[in-house]
Amino acid sequence: MTEVISVRFRGGCKNYYFDPKGAAVKMGDQVIVETAQGPEFATCTEGNHEVDDSTIVRPLCAVLRMATESDCRTVEYNKKKEREAFDICERKIAAHGLEMKLVNVSASFDGNKIIFYFTADGRVDFRELVRDLASVFRARIELRQIGVRDEAKMIGGLGICGRPFCCSQFLDGFLPVSIKMAKTQNLSLNPTKISGTCGRLMCCLKYEQNAYEDAAKRMPKPESFVQTPDGPGNVKSVDLLRETVKVALDASGPSEPLKIYRSCEIKVLRNGKGSREGIEIPERPARYVEERTEESFETPIFATPFYMDHPLEEAPVREKFGQEGGENRSRRRHRGGRRGHGGKPAAGGQFRPAEDRQNDKKPAGKPRQPQQSKPAGEGGGEAKRRKPYYRGGRRRGKGGGGGIPPKAE
Repeated sequence: MTEVISVRFRGGCKNYYFDPKGAAVKMGDQVIVETAQGPEFATCTEGNHEVDDSTIVRPLCAVLRMATESDCRTVEYNKKKEREAFDICERKIAAHGLEMKLVNVSASFDGNKIIFYFTADGRVDFRELVRDLASVFRARIELRQIGVRDEAKMIGGLGICGRPFCCSQFLDGFLPVSIKMAKTQNLSLNPTKISGTCGRLMCCLKYEQNAYEDAAKRMPKPESFVQTPDGPGNVKSVDLLRETVKVALDASGPSEPLKIYRSCEIKVLRNGKGSREGIEIPERPARYVEERTEESFETPIFATPFYMDHPLEEAPVREKFGQEGGENRSRRRHRGGRRGHGGKPAAGGQFRPAEDRQNDKKPAGKPRQPQQSKPAGEGGGEAKRRKPYYRGGRRRGKGGGGGIPPKAE
């Protein structure tokens, strides 16, 4: 075991091991370390810890010293120098007529070397450009051609998921991604949907590939001949995430929808395409029932259904709803519950079943008195029939509670 510290350089996501030389370095401290390109400014991501010797690349570089305020000012000066160098280099590229795109500029900590990163479709002769830049900055000039993935990592941005690029946040290296991963995960092979901003396949296709490959080993292939609780049939589609299959049963017609089964409900008789000759069809397996535990019943209060453990006629009612016998009948009906939904509160404050209320008689109101017409001689003309008028509600027999007829004239 060797004691090391982990550091990360500016603009990078990869951690590097350095020998602390007995110094106690904490996470977040800024240090000056020795590299193959000279001293560099870095930030500690993990303090003193021990790692296995097999994970270390010999020789192990050492930490020179803890960063001071002067070192921080030097870093800020280098950043300003990089911005100026970027503008100058773009003008020089346009002057020479080179087909290249400048991506980033990086200056060393001591200022003796400046690296220009660019992208191009092919090889570029930039010898004259290097001479012009060296005469301007009086330092070693290096031009590096990078790919589109490195360009996306340096520039950064937002992916189609709405989050920053993985390569610019936490990936310390680019993962090998192939179109076979998209096929295994049943994704659309449309390049615009499975490609990132850089134009290459998305790095996140690699994240769940192992889970899909493990599920594919347990699930049958499409067009497999299987036995289900409803009879034999052929598998038409497979959902690896849910571990379910859609089966076209032999007993069902072509217009009937496909049946969905879990992988534990079916028995594979032939995996993949092939003939059914010589295949013995066993008995139908039992229907799968998911086991429920006490933890599975612990649902939030707002999602818990209400179950009545006692008979309906013995169910208590809230105290303020219909406890007193002299309460108005309509108020008891509207407060206690609606008709036809299990019961109606009685005067005693309990629900009564619907069958016990069939013989209830409605309270008889005042009898309707016919309108009296006056003789023609008394009223000064023909007797006019007046339209009945009802107060307090809709007309009885039309679905309402009934009104009070006016007094007969």
